[in-house]
Amino acid sequence: MEINKIITKLLSDVKEHNPLVYHITNYVTVNDCANIVLALGGSPVMADDQNEVEEMVSIASALVLNMGTLNQRTIESMILAGKKANELGIPVIFDPVGVGATNLRTETANRILNEVKLSVVTGNMSEIKILAGLNTTVKGVDSTDGTVGGEKIAAELAAKLNSVIAITGATDIISNGKKTYKLNNGHEILSKVTGTGCMTTSLIGTYAGVTKDYLLAATAGIMSMGLTGEKAYQQLASSDGIGTFKVRIFDNIYNLSEKDIIQGGKLNEC
Repeated sequence: MEINKIITKLLSDVKEHNPLVYHITNYVTVNDCANIVLALGGSPVMADDQNEVEEMVSIASALVLNMGTLNQRTIESMILAGKKANELGIPVIFDPVGVGATNLRTETANRILNEVKLSVVTGNMSEIKILAGLNTTVKGVDSTDGTVGGEKIAAELAAKLNSVIAITGATDIISNGKKTYKLNNGHEILSKVTGTGCMTTSLIGTYAGVTKDYLLAATAGIMSMGLTGEKAYQQLASSDGIGTFKVRIFDNIYNLSEKDIIQGGKLNEC
């Protein structure tokens, strides 16, 4: 598909321009997120003190906000960094991890939606439903919903927020409100490794650092993780487990090629 070829150009641009991707993210997966950005060809920075966030975002190519481990200090840092990014025209990628699980998470997500212009919002189906004001059940930070009907939800929320909405799952759905894609790359074992969702958000942020087409950046990030999951699983020996699989994720992102994307990307426009 033609968009697969365009994504290969983005991959080349990342490796050439080495975008600085600034994260205010959760401490469970912070090291994984930093390493996945490096593996793709970007440059990660992790900092969350209010006294430096505005200065740090000023030199970044993209800002990633991740709600995985919330506290009052990082909430205020996210708002400050997001507003500064908006002022400077720097894309903001938001991962509302666990929204709906507690009042704090829901209130924080809504505050970020109201106070920061977001370029991409990415989450599982339950998280996106909560943001859209729909009824759902949340189990910690995991989704209890499949992605059936997600095309309409993603498109409507994208139009409402004027942002790209990416729903990750067995089938991934990405929409800017006018155009919607479905992706069928990946493997179910990805859900057995902590951090693959956070790493996908970091990949989106890395691609967003080299393009203004955030629908394309979100698609590229999710496709890259999906292709990597497939290859990493195929490379496992019978005695290997999720530890080896996780290492292979990094290896395969590092070695991701134009051929992988053109031949392996399973993308359809809705």
